[in-house]
Amino acid sequence: MGEKINVKDIVQRKKNELKDEIERIKQKNAIPKLAVILASDDEASKIYVGKKRKMCEELGILQEEYVLESSTTTQEVKAIIEKLNDDSSVNGILVQLPLYKHLDMDEILDTISYKKDVDGFHPLTLGKLFIGEKETFISCTPKGIMTILDDIKTEYEGKHAVIVGRSRIVGKPISQLLLKRGATVTICHSKTKDISVFTKQADILVAAVGKPHIITKDMVKEGAIVVDVGINRVDGKILGDVDTENVLEVCSKITPVPGGVGLTTVLSLLENVVQAFKEQNNIN
Repeated sequence: MGEKINVKDIVQRKKNELKDEIERIKQKNAIPKLAVILASDDEASKIYVGKKRKMCEELGILQEEYVLESSTTTQEVKAIIEKLNDDSSVNGILVQLPLYKHLDMDEILDTISYKKDVDGFHPLTLGKLFIGEKETFISCTPKGIMTILDDIKTEYEGKHAVIVGRSRIVGKPISQLLLKRGATVTICHSKTKDISVFTKQADILVAAVGKPHIITKDMVKEGAIVVDVGINRVDGKILGDVDTENVLEVCSKITPVPGGVGLTTVLSLLENVVQAFKEQNNIN
């Protein structure tokens, strides 16, 4: 029988470390600052922005929000971002996804200065990650996944990591992070034939497709570490991409949903804000 990873404890310890670092920064009469743009009426996005605001307040990071109406144009969003790019008091810029459907996501994200791209989605940021440069921001959810895996002392070298999902937000970045640690990586997606052939080989299995309980017990290798990135709302309940209770019978460890990867995603964002502040102010 496997065990659910206590992600809340991991996040609390990391928050304490980050809070101490922010206190040291404040002694220099400076405070890191995050700007958040919400151009969506998506209720989940509003909740996520609220969680980020709450953790900013808890850690002592300044935050300003731009809540935009549905009549907002792509050019208007870009104008706000360009203004924030030029504002030296703002260290990080986050555009909460998804956007209103008429807005051009790629054009908007590409406008963010890579020096303030704390969400890690800019093409230059992702390019640096893919070629292995250390000086770059790591996308928040993949960074949070690595925080969890590192904390439980996961062995990477020679292990087979299988990722289900190929998005630029999770699947592609986490594949690069696991490759850098020495894992052999396979990415499965909607066009993969018989995904279970690959998932049953996984020592480390990452599910990030947004389909409730798509990963079942018979698809998981005995003793595997399973990371469930899915957040799916079904009949008023939040379910992951993994059938957790049944998969626990075969895996060694698994992240819970809720209370799992989502917690480390917000933490990773604020770690990136502090990193941006230090880089912009030449602080080691």
